[in-house]
Formats: sequence, structure tokens, C-alpha cells
Amino acid sequence: MPAHPPPPKLPPLAAVRVFEAAARHQNFTRAAEELGMTQAAVSYQIRLLEDRVGAALFVRQPRQVVLTAIGQRLAGPVAKALTDIGTVFRDLCEENQTVLTISALQTMAITWLSPRLAQFQIENPQFDVRVGTSQHLVDFATESVDLALRYGLGDWPDLTVEKLFDNHYAPLCTPELREKLELREPHDLLRAPLLSPMEDWWKNWFADVGIDAPKLGGRASLALQMQTMNIQAALRGHGVAIAAPELFAYDIEAGRLVFAIDHAVRDERSYWIVYPPARQRERKIRLFRDWVLAEARAACMKLPVLPGSRSAAAPVI
Repeated sequence: MPAHPPPPKLPPLAAVRVFEAAARHQNFTRAAEELGMTQAAVSYQIRLLEDRVGAALFVRQPRQVVLTAIGQRLAGPVAKALTDIGTVFRDLCEENQTVLTISALQTMAITWLSPRLAQFQIENPQFDVRVGTSQHLVDFATESVDLALRYGLGDWPDLTVEKLFDNHYAPLCTPELREKLELREPHDLLRAPLLSPMEDWWKNWFADVGIDAPKLGGRASLALQMQTMNIQAALRGHGVAIAAPELFAYDIEAGRLVFAIDHAVRDERSYWIVYPPARQRERKIRLFRDWVLAEARAACMKLPVLPGSRSAAAPVI
């Protein structure tokens, strides 16, 4: 491939800025006043630029300066370029102060964050709130994201990490299905239609109550990729889903979902809010951080745990 030519060597930006002001005022004194410089400093910067161009840019007269033909050719493009630069920086500064961009996993964004986020917008109308979903870990250095809500062990280096709440998993279904199938004891689930029965959460849940997980295999099953998909199927009475009760608290509180068996298992992973330490003093970061932590505390659930199970009966914090 042919080598690209090197970019042209640009003159000092300070000299270009002085030239634009002097050309606009046609007066070194007024340019100096606008820029907070001395007239001598303005003259010096103009001479630097003239040396770079190799020609005079102004004709010095007793009460004013007048652009030469070369100065006139330079003045228009320079003024436009500085205006464009100023516009871009102004827009970026305004957006950084007024737009809050949040990244979250899809299930959490849909079921936990979205139903609550309108209240944050009401309390903070000065912000435009944008929520994006992704499965990958956000790279704050390269992506336009202010903060993220993540699921994991909380061991992300070089980030401020604060726990929102612990995560549990439990079998959830409609109250009608629970009564129809007479689900009372953990073994009763072995004859129930389980949604995504080969999920590790199912295996761990049954192991926690002393039931051999291999008994889940060998039957026709419906396997869905996401918690929200499993819960939507459960809400339509198609079976029992294994899911995080914390993420579907509204459906549980409204009675649309119930614990098929009153037992939740503590997950080793939790939900966290994360953001770069250098940005922790930014007002929008601080306001959202305080708000979302308060929401997590207010949404604390007391989860059922069977006596004698290996699960910790720790409340959600």
C-alpha cells in the first residue's frame, strides 16, 4: 500500500486565534483587549504567523491595520474553522452536563430499572436519560457511557464499584399454576413443566434442597435464552421459571407471580453500579448513584428459605 503523506504542519493555535481577532477588529489594541493580552503580545503572535506564511498579513496604519490580499485569503477559513471548533466544544460540554447515559443488562434494564427510572427523570428534569443494553462489559475509555449496572462478583479493576443488591434465584409461576399442580414440596417440581430445565440455576436450586439434578433430564422442554423470556412464558401459565425475584418484584407484589416453592437460593454474584473513579464528583453521576442506591434499599425483599437448606437467609441489601 502507498504511504500516506504526513499531515501538514499547523501553525501555533495561539497565533491563529490572535490573527482571527485582529482581522475581525482590524485593530491590534481591540484584539488585545478581547483576548486579555497586551498589544505587544498580539504583535508578536502576528509576526510568528507571518514568518510561517512567509508574507505580511496586515498593512500597519496609524489607527488600524488592514488585511493584505494574503491576509484576506486566510481570514475567512480561519474564522470558520475557529467557529466550528467552538461549536463542537460547546455542544460536547452541554451534552456532557445534561445527558446521562446508562448501560445495563437487558433483563435488569427492562424489569428493574425502566419501571423506576421515570421517577428519577421527574426529580431531575435537567437531564436527558438514555439507557442502552448490552451483554459485554462497557469500556468507559472508548464508549460514551457515564455509568453501568452490572451483574457479577464486583471485581472490576480501576472502577468505583458499589453493590446495589444481592441476587437470588427461585422457582416462579402464576398462582393458578401452583394451585392446579398442587405444588407444596420441592419434589413436586419434578412433575411440573419447568422452563429452561437445563439451566445451572435449576440444578443448583434442586441441589440446595437435596434433590439429584440429573432427574431433570430426559423430558421434552422449552429452553429460552433470557430471564425475561422465561418469566413471560411463566406469566402465561406455560410452566415454572427459575429467575431472580428481585428483578420481578412488581409482578410478585401484584400477585401475578408467586414462589412455586417457598425457597430462594443465594447467588454468588450480585448487581452493582460502576463508574470511573475520576468522574465520581460529577453532579449527574452523584445524583444518579445516590438515587439508584436508595431505590435498591427501598426494594429490599424478604425471601423465603427452607429450614435446613444450605442457602444463606441473608436479606437483599
